[in-house]
Amino acid sequence: MKIIAIGRNYAEHAKELNNPVPGVPVIFMKPETAVLKDNLPFYHPEFSTDIHHEIEIVLKICKEGKYISEKFAGNYYDEIGLGVDFTARDIQTIHKEKGLPWELAKAFDNSAPISVFKSKESFQDIYNLGFSLNINEKTVQLGNTKDLLFSFENIIAFVSQYITLKKGDLIFTGTPKGVGKINVGDRLQGYIEKEKLLDFEIK
Repeated sequence: MKIIAIGRNYAEHAKELNNPVPGVPVIFMKPETAVLKDNLPFYHPEFSTDIHHEIEIVLKICKEGKYISEKFAGNYYDEIGLGVDFTARDIQTIHKEKGLPWELAKAFDNSAPISVFKSKESFQDIYNLGFSLNINEKTVQLGNTKDLLFSFENIIAFVSQYITLKKGDLIFTGTPKGVGKINVGDRLQGYIEKEKLLDFEIK
């Protein structure tokens, strides 16, 4: 299982970090050891003083595919969930300035908490899907999939030109504006529409 993540897929988030709005999907990856399930606590790593939350809709790939046509890409994912792309922003900033890869800032252990997954058929419209993140009962991120720069199908088609997708792979589809620092003692709660799917603490 691998995690493929899309950066800068909501224009307002790109702008808040002073990044250009991309013309093609920006791709990075996280290893399987980044996954954190079952609302277990996230232990703040010692190597960073500026871990940021990034709430995202996550797709679960349901069958193997390579060179997938965008027209048929919807057949390659059947479930949707929530994830948090934890990012060591201090490390990422240094690496960006030096033109280095982002892995140390994005791919560390437990940097990808995920919720349970739900059939995409259970949602009335996956392209008008509200999702949000609360910290200590205050909403800090609020997004809607209607604002995606690159659709789920476009992402799958693009990624599969380069990387074979396999059953069980996860695709983090991008975060809306409002990213910010987490602190020990925080409680994070993630929602799709009004349904709470994530609820865990920072320790």
